[in-house]
Amino acid sequence: MAFTARSSGRLFLGFFFRGLLLLVPITVIFWALWRVLAFLDSIIQTDIPGLGILILLAIVTVVGWLGSTIFFQPLAEMGDEILQRVPVVKTMYGALKDMMEALVGSKRKFDRPVLVRLGSGFDGQRLGFITQEDLEHLGIGPDKVAVYLPHSFAWSGNLFIVPKANVTPLEANPADVMKFAVSGGVSKVDEE
Repeated sequence: MAFTARSSGRLFLGFFFRGLLLLVPITVIFWALWRVLAFLDSIIQTDIPGLGILILLAIVTVVGWLGSTIFFQPLAEMGDEILQRVPVVKTMYGALKDMMEALVGSKRKFDRPVLVRLGSGFDGQRLGFITQEDLEHLGIGPDKVAVYLPHSFAWSGNLFIVPKANVTPLEANPADVMKFAVSGGVSKVDEE
């Protein structure tokens, strides 16, 4: 009887953990989406749930359309100049603008995945992306490059300046490399 109870317990425990593996990722995704949507909906407060998001999407779309017209360009340039002159704001604005351009703009920067050896005597390598090859403006010699190394399970990372000899270009889709690095190496490359 003890054998039957023990094997039933293991079977039950196995089903429980399999259920956790299936439900936890889905629950976390739905919870995060719910929180993001609730936050976006609260930006423009209305009595109808969801209307705030629709109004926000409409505003962003109209601003994007205006930004692509010839009339808006001089205003955008003037606003950009003003923000670039305010002492504290210019640093944050410049960094955020460059990051947005690097991720979704026409000047994408995370398009050259590489393997980086961080030092001699250390066999480990990290996945990263070359963001700049010419660092003369920083007083750094031509034998170094800027490589962004994303953290696993976070949308953050570190920028390292490493010798070009320590960088190995990868023939891989940059989006797949970023997904692989951010997931801690757990995600698999999607077959198209």
